[in-house]
Amino acid sequence: MEKTRIKRLTRTNANITQQLPIKVVQYGEGNFLRAFVDYIIDQLNKKANFNAGVAVVQPLANGLVSVLNEQDGLYNLFMKGVKKGEEIQRQETISCIQKGINPYEDYQAYLALAKEEELEFLISNTTEAGIAFDETDTLEGQPHNSFPAKVTALLYKRFKHFNGAKDKGLSIIPCELINYNADALKEIILKYAELWSLEEEFTDWIRNHNDFHNTLVDRIVPGYPKDDIEAYQNDLQLEDKLVVSAEVFLLWVIEGGEKLKSKVPFDKIDENIQIVDDLQPYRTRKVRILNGAHTTMVPFSILFGNETVKDTVDHEFTGKFIREAVFEEINPTLKLSEEELKSFAEEVFDRFRNPFIKHQLSSIALNSISKFKVRVLPSLLSFQKKYNRLPLRLTFAFACLLRFYRGEWKGHSLPVNDDEKTTSELKKSWEQHSYKDIAERVLKNEKFWGTNLTQVPQLQEKTALALELIETKGIEEGFKIFTEKSE
Repeated sequence: MEKTRIKRLTRTNANITQQLPIKVVQYGEGNFLRAFVDYIIDQLNKKANFNAGVAVVQPLANGLVSVLNEQDGLYNLFMKGVKKGEEIQRQETISCIQKGINPYEDYQAYLALAKEEELEFLISNTTEAGIAFDETDTLEGQPHNSFPAKVTALLYKRFKHFNGAKDKGLSIIPCELINYNADALKEIILKYAELWSLEEEFTDWIRNHNDFHNTLVDRIVPGYPKDDIEAYQNDLQLEDKLVVSAEVFLLWVIEGGEKLKSKVPFDKIDENIQIVDDLQPYRTRKVRILNGAHTTMVPFSILFGNETVKDTVDHEFTGKFIREAVFEEINPTLKLSEEELKSFAEEVFDRFRNPFIKHQLSSIALNSISKFKVRVLPSLLSFQKKYNRLPLRLTFAFACLLRFYRGEWKGHSLPVNDDEKTTSELKKSWEQHSYKDIAERVLKNEKFWGTNLTQVPQLQEKTALALELIETKGIEEGFKIFTEKSE
């Protein structure tokens, strides 16, 4: 008997007919935004009559917009975890996305978004490397190399189309994990306006009639549950190529005031969203501890042989390493109370151990160099400054990062996922004559770190030692000897 073919997830097959006006332009179609921002917008639509449709812009040439459009913007989000001792499992069909646009294939469709009458918000997550200035970008990009250039072109088109109308400015809410993300984006937009010799009236419109909101986002999103996809599909009864899994925990801190609160009824949904005057204390704690632990563990744990975050924290050696990196090397550099930091860190490790989530280390390896610069390097440097010695685990993890970018380990390829310039430069570093030379070449590259790290006392020597031990002894034995030689 022939097996019945499962129908594809579409609005017709799912009996979802509501069409929503485009209120949000979203740069990024990846797992995080779909499990975080689009989930929140969907909740606002369902519970607070927000009535907001999302147009998703694919920020890179290769992406998922074509698959998203095949499914009419629909996908299923599975949330699993433990909250206050209670096991929670939820499934939502997310329906707020109305269309996806690939500006690399249809640039005019992208620019047409500027003319949307009800457009109010611009949201993005292009990773830490996304908010960057590329002086080769021009106004006529079609499309542009950088994400901020794309945004500038869209805003300029909107400014011209609506004749600079004050009420057609947008609330711009980037979710990239860099400090002052909205301020950085605004600065680059104004830089493009100057580079492209755009009229002063546009610059004034950007400054005075568009609101830029710095943000902090927090939700662990493993993404597509490939190991369990058959069970998920059986539950759904419709073929969904964009299933995404996430933990139950969610935190969104946004700098803003009464204007933003009046535009978005966040208070009408039961989600952990905070509109605050200053998010810095929240950001530093989260980026250094949670994201710092993630970035610290990825190369180190992959080289050791683990595949998931849970594998890492559950293993006797790797779990102890990461825990001590957080509690003994990261927490002491932060200014909040010891008790508050300990409580937050314990919650983070509980989330890492979530039995429902298989968070693949390879899925969080994207742009690991820029992530290390933002998430881990400040802790390493602060520790060295405070104690006049290097933190053992963060320094060893740094060496693991450099070894990871060599691209292979014990005859197997590694899941390096970064831009060509970064990966090429790091691979070239391994052509040097000694581990000391390798360390020197990488550490003095200010494009990677924003500073010359060879000036940090002992860092070049310790990195070279760790690289040699990783290569000759492996991760566990190498760290043991590294510790003995550093005492």
